Amino acid sequence: MPNSLRLLSGDARLLFATRFIRLFAYGSLSVVLVFYLVGIGLSERQTGTLLTLTLAGDTVISLLLTTQADRIGRRTMLVTGGALMIAAGLVFAATKSFWLLLVAGIVGVISPSGNEVGPFLSIEQAALSHIVSDRERTDVFAWYTLAGSLATAVGALAGGAATRALQLLGWAPVASYRGVVLLYAVLGGMLIALFSRLSRAAEASPDVARKPRATLADWSGLTRSRVVVAKLSALFALDAFGGGFVIQSFAAYWFYLRYGLKPETLGGIFFVANILAGLSALLASRLAARIGLIKTMVATHLPSNVLLILVPLMPTLPLAVLMLLIRFSISQMDVPTRQSYTMAVVSPDERSAAAGITGVARTTGAAVSPLFVGIMFAAPALVNLPFFLAGGLKIVYDLLLYRAFVSVRPPEEASPRGQ
Repeated sequence: MPNSLRLLSGDARLLFATRFIRLFAYGSLSVVLVFYLVGIGLSERQTGTLLTLTLAGDTVISLLLTTQADRIGRRTMLVTGGALMIAAGLVFAATKSFWLLLVAGIVGVISPSGNEVGPFLSIEQAALSHIVSDRERTDVFAWYTLAGSLATAVGALAGGAATRALQLLGWAPVASYRGVVLLYAVLGGMLIALFSRLSRAAEASPDVARKPRATLADWSGLTRSRVVVAKLSALFALDAFGGGFVIQSFAAYWFYLRYGLKPETLGGIFFVANILAGLSALLASRLAARIGLIKTMVATHLPSNVLLILVPLMPTLPLAVLMLLIRFSISQMDVPTRQSYTMAVVSPDERSAAAGITGVARTTGAAVSPLFVGIMFAAPALVNLPFFLAGGLKIVYDLLLYRAFVSVRPPEEASPRGQ
């Protein structure tokens, strides 16, 4: 075990555990959510609209909680997010009404993508950056990303396997999918129990809570970091808008439309894909130590987007799956480096707000895309278009990011001592 993990404090280990549980919940839900919504009577267009507005609601909730987390308390906001996760899961399991589902999706916290939503990631990143050194930060974030990828992978496998097992026991398909939705709510309760155990060491400086909030800009939680956060937010929104065309729920449904794959098979595919993605995060931290965070982000992200474009161009299922898996094996190398870079180039007492605002920018970008994907999936001639749009937009993001930030170096790259 590397030193960065052996030396983790109790709070850091707790945050790794909450990351794993949460991403397990997201992964299990992602492979069945579209099947469940269509199964209870929603059209594909309604499903796309619902997922778009769900992500939009998550954006607002995340913004409200993360920008105030350093002032009110990181633990308090994390517990609040867990409660909203429970509420969303219970309502989704209890009703077939599009409008009630819409309210629950907007107000609650639910992940249609298998990726992070809500306030959790941003606040956890800030807390981790507060309790580890600059030199260890990227390595810890890499292992943190791996924990999430492993959890998403196991969750996707478990979600597909659980629905298959329940159907063999005589459950109707929709009832088996609902069982996974209920599990999502239960796991939200586990998160509340764990977040409640965080100590004061994970909180921001007490001085942050005493800062006056004279203007709307002050309520954003940012002062010295506003310009860099604004630039990063715009770029991250573009990247997420592209990625929103191929979120895991839609990618799974695409394989169903194109090749007729069932949830249990899709769960196995995305299990392997997320394992590869998680392992790639460890390589990212080592590469970043050699060439820098920004160069690592761009050098690994560009080829992954070319592979994304190639997925629907493959003539057979095995080749399409192969392109997807190769893409996943490098696509997440920018995640720990991106997170570490953001924490490094903003003021320490503005990290929750910075992570929250850049995270909201990503969620906002990702929230728009599913609306168009639902329309594309309803037209057989357009089912491949989301992959082309996603790959192209994400390539543009890579080039713009490199141009804007290659000369802005984090402390550990600017100083040989990492101080």
